[in-house]
Amino acid sequence: MLPHHDGSALYVSDQAPRPGDTVRVRVRVPEAWGAVASVHVRSTPDREPRFRLAQLLGTADGWQWWEAEVEILNPVNGYRFLISRADGGHWWLNAAGAHDFETLDAEDFKLLSYPAPPDWAAATVMYQIFPDRFGRSPAAALREKPAWGIPAAWGDPVETVQPARSHQFYGGDLDGIGLHLDHLERLGVTMLYLTPVFPAGSSHRYDAQSFDEVDPALGGDAALVRLVEAAHERGFKVIGDLTANHSGDRHEWFRAARHNPAAAESAFYYWLDEQHEHYESWLDVPSLPKFNWTSPELRRRFIEGPDSVVAKWLRAPYHLDGWRIDVANMTGRLQGEDLNAEVRQTIRRTMIAENPDTILLGESTNDASGDFQGDGWHGAMTYTTFTRPVWSWLSKSESPSSFFGLPYGTIPQCDGRAFVDAHLRFTAGYPWRTRLATMNALDTHDTPRFRTHAINGGVGVGFGLSATLPGIPVVFAGDEFGLVGDDGEGSRTPMPWDTAGDPEVAATIDLYAALIHLRTAHPALNGGGMRWVHVGADVLVYVRECADESVLLVAARTAGTVTLPAGAVAGMPALLLGDAALSVAGGRIRLETDGPSFTAWSLPGIVVPDRAPRSSGRPTW
Repeated sequence: MLPHHDGSALYVSDQAPRPGDTVRVRVRVPEAWGAVASVHVRSTPDREPRFRLAQLLGTADGWQWWEAEVEILNPVNGYRFLISRADGGHWWLNAAGAHDFETLDAEDFKLLSYPAPPDWAAATVMYQIFPDRFGRSPAAALREKPAWGIPAAWGDPVETVQPARSHQFYGGDLDGIGLHLDHLERLGVTMLYLTPVFPAGSSHRYDAQSFDEVDPALGGDAALVRLVEAAHERGFKVIGDLTANHSGDRHEWFRAARHNPAAAESAFYYWLDEQHEHYESWLDVPSLPKFNWTSPELRRRFIEGPDSVVAKWLRAPYHLDGWRIDVANMTGRLQGEDLNAEVRQTIRRTMIAENPDTILLGESTNDASGDFQGDGWHGAMTYTTFTRPVWSWLSKSESPSSFFGLPYGTIPQCDGRAFVDAHLRFTAGYPWRTRLATMNALDTHDTPRFRTHAINGGVGVGFGLSATLPGIPVVFAGDEFGLVGDDGEGSRTPMPWDTAGDPEVAATIDLYAALIHLRTAHPALNGGGMRWVHVGADVLVYVRECADESVLLVAARTAGTVTLPAGAVAGMPALLLGDAALSVAGGRIRLETDGPSFTAWSLPGIVVPDRAPRSSGRPTW
């Protein structure tokens, strides 16, 4: 029961302001917290603090609501609240929470005047597909396998030792994905993310040899057109995957430049000798030579303007709905050189010019906030905000793993308080609308499968958190079948379609579908505000809120009982999903769970007192 604000529509009058606009921001303070003498909003135009006195709008359901103005004078406009109590105390409220000491500017709330993400981003549920392992059409058997491929039958185990580790070829293709769209529609996902589909020298295809065509082994360009058209007919978005940090050493650009300093493509890479024999590569992997983004011609061909690779696949006849950029955190960076901002901004401009209703996601395996302030990437594929914290809370203590981003060893353990602390620490640096487009992945093609190390019952809790915390829920194809795997390559198992009717598998599919449909059915879960109401070692309680409805959520890793403070939520909860028990006595809500579980209840929408008179600008309230 602390003062609260987030960037959602309950608290911010305009989610996409323009330079020069005035935006009204609100903060709510529980009456039980203590008498308030004044509230100011502190903004920092051009890095110089500016304070505006807030007006008290009134009281509703035990909360005081205050409102103030922020002028949009910069592309990124930081702001926080200074709450002065009647007892003489002073509190600061920023994106990391409420503090009785002055806080960092980096953790301020932020309003952005950059072009906004597409409207559908906040309501997205992503399904990640590794094309070689998802589905195989009848035509696949008639195609010649790629020269690098080591043939494997669909039911063969995944090999984790080279050369088969990255060259095992199961023959999945794009038409094979189209054969299983009924399954994806039943799950309720809204966006398909395809890992690379360009010709390459491996099963993962992150070592592209061209960006100008779809790999014939996947069915070629026509197969991509068929898949996207079929997906769009069902209401799915489809995004592709680009390696802006590197190409493969088989790429036509690299082959033209190798041993040929006079080639136009020579400037596309970092050469370490005059003969163009040795070169910089991704993590010193020779097959992945690193792009040099100082080259204007590389930018023209790849990311800038209508003739670029980025633009080509967004328009007819392909109509991709956006891109995920591989190794976005390393792109344009080498030692003292940093062109990352120029690259991401150029990609964004090209996408807006081609189709503004597209999404741009960037991979960043560590603290991504510095690169995700709205000027380029709409959201992050990262492991700090969600993946690693939730693994630490819900994994078996004795489980060793090669978890992505950490040295091999036992997965670090934490309780629920540490999970929330880590989650807040890394999300605090994001603007709200960036947070809404950031991926909440339990696992991906680069990690072990979550189920491999999760506590019994932990899958439902983990995916419940993924589906209901702010951000984009992610299903890596096969999670819903209960697949396991102890590293990224080992987790790329072909889809076991013939097991879908097995009772245990069917139950897992039903669990995923139920949680996905919970997400997509409730406006509060698709852009609504976020408030923690109980953070304990084993039980977490939070509420997602908007004017139309609220959803109360409980994630528990063990049996436990929690009594919420009076006024924590308003209204009588109605069960939506799950098996935790709820009772009300003396105006307080008591929650009981007898083991790992995830439960959701509906509540009325948030009542805001009559609003203060508007000033100039474009507030939408």
